[in-house]
Amino acid sequence: MNEPPSAPPRRFAPLALARLALRDLRGGLAGLRIFLLCIALGVAAIVAVNSLARALDDGLARDGRTILDGDASFSLIHRELLPEERAFLQSRGQLSTIATMRAMARGEAGQAALVEVKAVDESWPRIGRAVFDPATAPGAALAKRENRFGAAVEKTLLDRLGLEVGDAFDLGAARFEIRAKLASEPDRLATGLGLGPRVLISQEALAASGLIQPGALVRWTTRVLVNAGGAPPNAAALEAFVDAAKAAFPEAGWEIRTRSNVSPEFSRDLDRFGEFLALVGLIALVVGGVGVANAAQGFVERKRATLAILKALGASGGAVVALALIEFLAVALIGVDAGLAIGAATPFAVGALFGPVLPLPMAPAIYPNELALGALYGVLTAFVFAVAPLGRAHDVAVSQLFRHLVETRAARPRLRYVGAAALAAATLAGVAILASPQRSIAIVVAVATALALGALRLVAAGAMALARRAPRARSVVWRMAIANLCRPGAPTPSVVLSLGLGLAVLVALTLVDSNLRGELRRATPGETPSFYFLDVRSGEIVAFRRFLSREAPQAKIVEAPMLRGRVVRIGDVPAESFKARESVAWVLEGDRGVTFADAPPEGSQVVAGRWWPADYSGPPLVSLEAGVAEGLGVKIGDAITLNVLGREVTATIGNLRRVNWRSFGINFVFVFTPDAFKGAPYTALVTAALPDGADESALMKAAAHDFPSIAAVEVRDALETIEALTAKLALAIRSASGVALASSVLVLASALAANRRARIFDAVILKILGATRARLIATFLIEYALLGAATAAFGVAAGALAAYVVVVRVMGLDFVFAPGPALAAAGAGLALTVALGMIGAWRILGQKPAAFLREL
Repeated sequence: MNEPPSAPPRRFAPLALARLALRDLRGGLAGLRIFLLCIALGVAAIVAVNSLARALDDGLARDGRTILDGDASFSLIHRELLPEERAFLQSRGQLSTIATMRAMARGEAGQAALVEVKAVDESWPRIGRAVFDPATAPGAALAKRENRFGAAVEKTLLDRLGLEVGDAFDLGAARFEIRAKLASEPDRLATGLGLGPRVLISQEALAASGLIQPGALVRWTTRVLVNAGGAPPNAAALEAFVDAAKAAFPEAGWEIRTRSNVSPEFSRDLDRFGEFLALVGLIALVVGGVGVANAAQGFVERKRATLAILKALGASGGAVVALALIEFLAVALIGVDAGLAIGAATPFAVGALFGPVLPLPMAPAIYPNELALGALYGVLTAFVFAVAPLGRAHDVAVSQLFRHLVETRAARPRLRYVGAAALAAATLAGVAILASPQRSIAIVVAVATALALGALRLVAAGAMALARRAPRARSVVWRMAIANLCRPGAPTPSVVLSLGLGLAVLVALTLVDSNLRGELRRATPGETPSFYFLDVRSGEIVAFRRFLSREAPQAKIVEAPMLRGRVVRIGDVPAESFKARESVAWVLEGDRGVTFADAPPEGSQVVAGRWWPADYSGPPLVSLEAGVAEGLGVKIGDAITLNVLGREVTATIGNLRRVNWRSFGINFVFVFTPDAFKGAPYTALVTAALPDGADESALMKAAAHDFPSIAAVEVRDALETIEALTAKLALAIRSASGVALASSVLVLASALAANRRARIFDAVILKILGATRARLIATFLIEYALLGAATAAFGVAAGALAAYVVVVRVMGLDFVFAPGPALAAAGAGLALTVALGMIGAWRILGQKPAAFLREL
């Protein structure tokens, strides 16, 4: 039947179409509620993550002066400020200095624990307030009384050493009385995270402890408070001050921070992690897009009579599609608004509920940019997945008014609507990539998501093709179940698309977490170090060797000289201006451990160039880790300059090494020729790998007693700390992936309910032909079990492949397939499909045939 001629344009102008759409929506949102929830859930996840990250960033900026305890800080490893450096800084403001280092605290019963020592001067803290239990002033808590210094310690140390407030412990050569528990420090974030509990002492006490020796790994940080008592300097004045300090002392080797950049590494990691979670939220929105497509397809089916009437009245196919699209986008905007409201409220809710216990300051606010980005994602996603299914309304024939109950094969959408969907999808991917600070990762996520959607389409098509070609089963139940997978209007594509992507994301994140935890727990007795011994002075290295051979005769001992250095130039380009790959930017941030050797360190292999002769004497050469060299874009023969102990050392890259960092052995990014630091004070780094069953605690106690200035880092404790942090990050990642899975469940429910009317007619006919309720239930059960199994199998396979790429290609680790988490995800997908399908089937079987027979 030919389509009626178009009506006059005035009757179906855009404004008229909008009025018609709004009138139609007055009838309610039947069939569109899940679509609305999918959009709201995805937008809320994206806006919430981005707003939380901004709130934390703004909190750091707002409280930067308190966290830094000043306007700018100048940090040095190994040495304090020279008199001329101190005079220059003192001419710009008031100074205060803290010293931080690792050391061993020893209880009276001989027990020992690694601690993070923080030695402060009398003015600490100048801004903010330290909290002690019992409440006391810092000066009183740290003062010297009766030849014993005071200390404030974290509760963790009391638990490890079995001490109480009022008890004594030793640190180096000095004895301390615990005067209070240290509850909080205003500048804790500026001093970074440590491997042990904090011990707060005075600088007088640190000097008396004997821990400060030439080459000791102590960081001296001097804070400058400009215009004390008045308004803080603006950002431009502060930047000018920092530039003047750099110009006055170009070789000082300072690590400089300002109140607006109190912890650049933390801020950068926070931004990266927030961006990753936002990308997971975007995947959840894309998963919800499958629900959008289901809802759009169902919308066209439900409105078929209405659309046919409009065409009979003269509406063109384009006008009909425009009307449907206006209605759909209007509902999408409701979902977007709900998501924006939830996402914008999240920082305020987190601040109200958890603000007092969060270790980070928050400044909740309404962030227009984050809201606009979330709204754009939501609208684009709705358009991408809706325009092609709605485009089928273009060819709805008027004859549908007279053939309402006849099953008709849906026409393919016209090319213009497919093209519009493709253009919108490209725009969505482009926005996600341009808005991401890690564009390479965003590109990978966008490509992987597109490939996953394409693969899911192929899986659905393959499942339907297999069902068509399956041998004829003897059981009627099995024949009907298999036929239902490939019949016209079958839910197979929708179910596979809706659940497959969410399961793949969940499996991938679970396997990455499992492999990372497994790598942290993996150790080879007698090979993997049990201890790192820090600050072994050159004068006591011989005695320490004898100690280890006596106390741990079967241990494998490795030692290497160590200094701390900071990259200041690569070639002629200053480090702060050098553009390195994201993966190796950490090499240019802060101080790095450096060493010198006449042979390649154990656990590394020279892959380019040659190692220098053992008796080499000449201009400094450096061996660089190959992956770092690739990320920096440097090669053999290029020059690199490090500041070590306040002296700049320029070396030529002599060779490149591939390092096995997973051995936890001693290795460095930079290894210099032995004469590069001739005469410089240094300490040794020693590792001890104990055989299985050895008493590690006894060795730690003995080392702390005989060598109180040597800090012992127990590898197991360090890995447990890292694993605990990894667990917290994994919890956040699982929460974000849970949003994607929740969207999958919603979409799955909509997919199974989309063709409910057709399934009711099927059930009615089958009942008339003699099918029993039990037989119909068995048919539905087999159908949904087959659907769930196919989807779960894809989710496990795709998730395992994605995890393999991340673990092997990105992290450089060995991939181990963990069947437990993968099978649990597969079982959850199968159970969800069967449960939701049977809930819908139960409602279908409960319908009375008479009501539908009257319509025939």
